[in-house]
Amino acid sequence: MPAAVPDEIVDVRQDAALRGAAFCSALARASDQWLARLFHAALDGADDRGLALVAVGGYGRSELCPASDLDVVLVDGGRRPRPALAGLAERIWYPVWDTGVKLGHAVRTPKEALALAAVDLDTATALLDARLVAGDPEVAVDLAERAARQWRQKSSRWLAELGRSVAERHRRRGEVAFLLEPDLKEGRGGLRDVHALGWAEAARRILLDDDHTALADAYSALLGARVELQRRTAKATDQLLLQEQDAVAEALGDADADALMARLAAAARTIAWTSDETWRRIDASLRGPVGRLARRDQPVGAGLVLRDGAVELGPQARPADDPTLALRAAAAAATAGAPLSRTTLDRLAASPAPMPDPWPEEARRALLRLLGAGDAAVGVMEALDQRGLLVAMVPEWAKVRNRPQRNAYHRFTVDRHLLEAAARAAALADRVHRPDLLLIAALLHDIGKGYPGDHSAGGAPVVEGITTRMGFEPADVAVLVTLTRHHLLLADAATRRDVNDPATADMVAAAVEAQGTLELLHALTEADSLATGPSAWSPWKAGLVAALVERVAKALGGQAPASPAADFPGPEHQAVADRARAAGEVVVTASGRTVVVAAPDQPGLFCRVAGTLALHGLDVLMARAGSVPGGVAVEELRVEPVFGGEPDWPAVERDLRRALGGRLSLEARIADRARAYGAARATAAVPAATRVIIDNEASATATVVEVRAPDRIGLLYRVTRALAELALDIRHATVASLGHEVVDAFYVVDASGDKIIDADHRREIERAVFAELSRA
Repeated sequence: MPAAVPDEIVDVRQDAALRGAAFCSALARASDQWLARLFHAALDGADDRGLALVAVGGYGRSELCPASDLDVVLVDGGRRPRPALAGLAERIWYPVWDTGVKLGHAVRTPKEALALAAVDLDTATALLDARLVAGDPEVAVDLAERAARQWRQKSSRWLAELGRSVAERHRRRGEVAFLLEPDLKEGRGGLRDVHALGWAEAARRILLDDDHTALADAYSALLGARVELQRRTAKATDQLLLQEQDAVAEALGDADADALMARLAAAARTIAWTSDETWRRIDASLRGPVGRLARRDQPVGAGLVLRDGAVELGPQARPADDPTLALRAAAAAATAGAPLSRTTLDRLAASPAPMPDPWPEEARRALLRLLGAGDAAVGVMEALDQRGLLVAMVPEWAKVRNRPQRNAYHRFTVDRHLLEAAARAAALADRVHRPDLLLIAALLHDIGKGYPGDHSAGGAPVVEGITTRMGFEPADVAVLVTLTRHHLLLADAATRRDVNDPATADMVAAAVEAQGTLELLHALTEADSLATGPSAWSPWKAGLVAALVERVAKALGGQAPASPAADFPGPEHQAVADRARAAGEVVVTASGRTVVVAAPDQPGLFCRVAGTLALHGLDVLMARAGSVPGGVAVEELRVEPVFGGEPDWPAVERDLRRALGGRLSLEARIADRARAYGAARATAAVPAATRVIIDNEASATATVVEVRAPDRIGLLYRVTRALAELALDIRHATVASLGHEVVDAFYVVDASGDKIIDADHRREIERAVFAELSRA
């Protein structure tokens, strides 16, 4: 049975009034008292001269979070015999281990500790925070001073290695400010970046005067969240998951989780921006002079020069008199693949000239040059935003700045998503006739998320005001408003409706009205999806959208689209059906991610197929169903493995035969699979509500039943089982995943092949679906 943790440590952990740095310091003091008792008990009255128990790393900084390790070194400067020293150390370590508290420990002489610190970055930085816990103060002070001196002597080497480790950590851990579930410690803009800057500062003075206060405030915000996160999870975790954000917000006194995440994003942006700018200066100092030509100013625009790898304002530049200067400087930086220098940003922010209404044409051109630089524009615009220059030019930006999107479909905050979308749009600019409108639409399409109500409809008038102010012609403003209002239209229609149904193309055509707008909307849809997250754009979705765009273009050109049933069932489906009829049982053929199922027609066939595929870890993305002469039903389904890998199609076929023959308990097996794997599905801070929408206008030949519900194992099986209970024939189905939410659309007809006209019948459909989805 584990030993009890000392009362003073328990008291600190349970004191809700202690938060952030105050908690960390209190826990460090309590831990000091405990280890000091163990140290003296281990000595058992012996002299401690020349012997010290030294805290290093985070413990050395007196920064202990609830699940932090106790990192200590027993330093022997008195040349005690090794066996005796080892026995002494064990008498200190074992009582700590017995409580379950994690202990990082070592026994070394000062010479050994410094030798390791001379070759190992982690040891070198840990010793920079060394302090005495118990024993001989002279030993601890001498070790700390010698470690700091050695660090300074090898500063060029260590700074280069530290810079590389910072860049690699950012690549692996992502960004604290913009990610849905950030790593508060190791991510870009996290606590470790401030540690790294402190270590760099210990090598040589590098931070500017106002950096210290800004970093301290930002660090305090992240540290407070880390403490409460570990306090509530009782785990050594630094990733602030969705399901923890509400509790952490409440503990820290934030109005809600959105307010918490916005506050943390602002703090992380300050850290990330300061870190990036500082490491650029460190890198420049490590490179040293590289020749007279490289040091010469290179003009990159009126009042702008490229100097030492960064864009600077020339001596004649007057920020207070030139409202275009900030955008021109940013465009020059992004085009050159260079940053805006710290002094340039400071000068621009200190006395910005207000942007006229409407904007000067030069300002609009500069913005388009900036956005057209693609990925290079993201960091430059972040720098403008960090200094308040972006909001000064577009005040509406403040509404989406640091605004979280708390579901697994989105990986970025709203503002960063807009910058990423603009960068993706720049890569697609050669596909459209008006790349300027595409870039602006990508930058602003989600601006409505900062306002109440539906963000597409609500964003349209906001975009109208912004782009009018920017000086776009009224006709162009109208196109940008349409793109904003309908930026989700193509993706929604392609993945939730039958793209082969003429009604789908007619609906989209009525919204976009013109070929040029359709072209722009197609590119915007791709850019928006690519910027949203890895699950938002796929070859399957791209193909559906492209097929829909082709049909809409024909509709806009006055061409009649093909009949929705023109290619289904086709010859390849007929061949599978012939085999099923001859065998008198189910036949399955698969090619890539498309599977064709043919079987003797029977009630509930679709739900049994859906249930069997769910058992094999296959999500259905789209399905078409029909019948051929001879009483054989044919289904073509596009599937995707939930956890990767290739489907075992022979096993799927065997289980389908069992399911259709009544020899496989789908209900029980799906319930078992849901219990085993349900936690692996995408989550959201606010679970999606279940809704059933019945639409008789979306198709001329069928009723569309749209079901929106939280994603879960077997959802398609349950919905189709409810439809089968009411003897509805499913002609087409699509499934769109929005991370935590699934939107299933079913084109159904009754037993006579007609739409569902009777209102009572439609209400029964809703009742049946809700009842099925309420089952455990």
